[in-house]
Amino acid sequence: MTLKSTSSETTSAGSKAHTPANIDALRTVGVVGAGQMGGGIAQVLAQSGVNVVLSDVNPEGLKKALLTMDRSLGKLFEKGKLSEHPPAVLGRVKTTTSLSDLAGCDLVIEAVNESEELKTRIFKELDAVLPPHALLASNTSSLPITRLASTTKRADKFIGMHFMNPVPIMELVEIIRGHSTSDETYELTRSLAEKMGKKTVCSQDFPGFIVNRILMPMINEAFYTLMEGIASPADIDAGMKLGTNQPMGPLTLADFIGLDTCLAIMKVLHEGLGDSKYRPCPLLRKYVEAGHLGRKTGRGVYAY
Repeated sequence: MTLKSTSSETTSAGSKAHTPANIDALRTVGVVGAGQMGGGIAQVLAQSGVNVVLSDVNPEGLKKALLTMDRSLGKLFEKGKLSEHPPAVLGRVKTTTSLSDLAGCDLVIEAVNESEELKTRIFKELDAVLPPHALLASNTSSLPITRLASTTKRADKFIGMHFMNPVPIMELVEIIRGHSTSDETYELTRSLAEKMGKKTVCSQDFPGFIVNRILMPMINEAFYTLMEGIASPADIDAGMKLGTNQPMGPLTLADFIGLDTCLAIMKVLHEGLGDSKYRPCPLLRKYVEAGHLGRKTGRGVYAY
């Protein structure tokens, strides 16, 4: 081991009423994937007093995640938004390159790339090493929770926990119940999100869930608007910002999210719902094929 320190009542709206959950049962939480999302999730967990085991196959990725957390916590402390000293928070985060080191976790949140094959492989391995009581959660932004859960022997303890980017700043966690997700699993997950200072919404397991079912077709339509020469990228973004009071335009947002991620979600919507209105824009495909994925590659719709 190479660990390093560093319910049930229904409301009129049809959602489950909040019932108390034994949040103390989640003493240690694992996070798989040390990228922007995984690192952010690990940071907010540690800020809320939870012990975290952050796993990634790339040691350099783990080092980068810790450095990013340290900078983020330092800024929060300077602004008075964090009362605890950053080193104390980071002391609750351990890192590892082996999934077997997550064997002592009570919950593991997967936050790797939006690849069903990769996620499935990880969940099968986690299912084999985790204790029977442990929960599994996926940070997927669009893939079916029920299908991911079916690759494990604990479908009742499997749930979607979709964080928004950047995790330390965005308030929302979208919770997705699979076909077999138990009420206890849902309540524990919701209570953990609230302990992390987040607000939650609950979605049933349909392609895109709530947020991306609405957001991604808007982004896709912005690419059609650009492809058809209706307006320039700057005017499309300015029109949506000023006309609908959005904090950033859809093309700027797409660059921030990653055009490859946007395309992957549109493919899930198109294939899962079978409606031509979800067909990914050819221009979006072209950007991805060219390797212009947005901010993370220095070039997308805009140059960075």
